[in-house]
Amino acid sequence: MEKQSYSSIRNVIYAKHGMVATSEPQAAQAGLDILKKGGNAIDAAIAVAACLTVTEPTSNGIGGDNFALIWHNRKLHGLNSSGHAPTSLSLSELKKKGIKEIPKYGFIPVTVPGAVAGWAEISRKFGKLSLKDCLKPAIDYARNGFTVSKTVAYYWKAANLIYQKQFKHEMFQYWFDTFTKDLAIPKAGDIWTLKDHAYTLEEIGETIGQSFYRGRIADEIDAYSRKYDGYIRKSDLEKFKAEWVEPISTSYKGYNVWEIPPNGQGIVALMALNIAENFEFKDKELISTYHTQIEALKLAFADGFNYVTDIKDMKTSTQSLLSKTYAWKRSKEITKDAMIPNCGKPIGSGTVYIATADEEGNMVSLIQSNYMGFGSGLVVPHTGIALHNRGHNFSLDPTSINVLAPNKKPFHTIIPGFLTKGREAIGPFGVMGGFMQPQGHLQVIMNMLDFGLDPQEALDAPRWQWIEGKKVLVEPEIPLKIIHGLIKKGHEIVVENNRGTFGRGQIILRNPLTGVYTGGTEKRADGTIASY
Repeated sequence: MEKQSYSSIRNVIYAKHGMVATSEPQAAQAGLDILKKGGNAIDAAIAVAACLTVTEPTSNGIGGDNFALIWHNRKLHGLNSSGHAPTSLSLSELKKKGIKEIPKYGFIPVTVPGAVAGWAEISRKFGKLSLKDCLKPAIDYARNGFTVSKTVAYYWKAANLIYQKQFKHEMFQYWFDTFTKDLAIPKAGDIWTLKDHAYTLEEIGETIGQSFYRGRIADEIDAYSRKYDGYIRKSDLEKFKAEWVEPISTSYKGYNVWEIPPNGQGIVALMALNIAENFEFKDKELISTYHTQIEALKLAFADGFNYVTDIKDMKTSTQSLLSKTYAWKRSKEITKDAMIPNCGKPIGSGTVYIATADEEGNMVSLIQSNYMGFGSGLVVPHTGIALHNRGHNFSLDPTSINVLAPNKKPFHTIIPGFLTKGREAIGPFGVMGGFMQPQGHLQVIMNMLDFGLDPQEALDAPRWQWIEGKKVLVEPEIPLKIIHGLIKKGHEIVVENNRGTFGRGQIILRNPLTGVYTGGTEKRADGTIASY
């Protein structure tokens, strides 16, 4: 098969000593600086994650969640640092208030934020530097100013327009106090400070995150929630712990593709790859290639939405969902025409992504989010902590596997990915963007393993996103012959010009023989690779 290529504004990057790939340049540089100061890939990932809460607050924050896959000492480790619903938030409580659907904004969708615990835990277990040292670049940006990048400015403006129309309650005023100046927001190239972020990050570093869950910061979150009849309490924060989990995987084209187990949707990407494996893909630019990928993904999502939730509440095992036999049976449901997917019967969905690597071969795949941009629209007064709204993914249907319950984790969209071959680590990859994420994973993995694209080409290739039913969004670069061919097969194709719709990815791959890293970064954002 002849290798295909796609035009790019940048070339693939190579490096020997270390590499950091993320969506915002200043954060990437901070991670590289940490590597050069003697930190490892884990320290660099923490530094980047903390910086992104400052330099890209439109996509994540101190009050969000994170997940990580970490290759350390020739072993892959998984961390789930997503939070649970407050103890006092229940189906009956919302029913009493006449609430039939979980809102996007306000206190109802706020679950316990896990990001800070995630930083502290990976630092404790694998870091070389102190958490305090890793947070210093973010503190400096917040206190002394950072330049606002083009993509960040775009989403900041979009959020402000929405919030000025919708946020009339007093509890939302703290968002405007934090992220606007007299309702004005920064433009690309402006210098901006977030001084409350600086003080909060300092306290997190000095207490190794304890203040956020058991100290003064937890008291501030509790007081804010109580003042406006919210549900989250200090007791909810106190009981939270970041959780080490066994990563799940499937084999594909001689490689192992790894994801975090549920409550995340990474299993959807693995199920889709399992189904796709039953077909032969000769060329990326064939109508049959797009059609089969879309149909495989739809089947995987149907099962994901039906079976995936907090793993302690799942009635179907991950092993049965990842069965190759089950995938083969599902593949037989794919015909020449677009389908409306239904779940099967196995046996027995704003985010930032970070990839880092160091000279010792350690690598990190970390994803962090507030969801829907700034999250719930709530900012804890005088702290810079924008609380996320992950609870929006709960169902209020009592028959749903993902029904809201106290202390339960919702179906979660953010998913880090990792690739291995045999006993060797190949590297971290990820594509952020709500329910686009498993779709992005499927596409970039197949771009590399089926069609021979390098990491940059795999990210640059035009993408599609299944929305619901037969509706599929496609980027304008997808050839008209493909679009027309898909329409003839019954797909409802919409050409979408908003690049953010199709996610933003990063990839770092390591050559096991030479130790050289190869990196690709996202053209749909201000993606940057910092390396040496």
